[in-house]
Amino acid sequence: MAISLSVVLLLAIILVVLIRGGSIKAGPAIVAILFGFFLASSGMAPSINRFLNSLADTINSISF
Repeated sequence: MAISLSVVLLLAIILVVLIRGGSIKAGPAIVAILFGFFLASSGMAPSINRFLNSLADTINSISF
């Protein structure tokens, strides 16, 4: 839960910065948001969630 919430927050911040910086307009941003919303309710959502969790675990296991 903490990982998914922080990823959502990070992506929201990136989206706001891109919109305010003029790199992305409001129309494509809305399409991207809707795509993510509908993708989350599709059958691919568990696979994407597992992939992101394994990626987060891999990053977490790296020792500096």
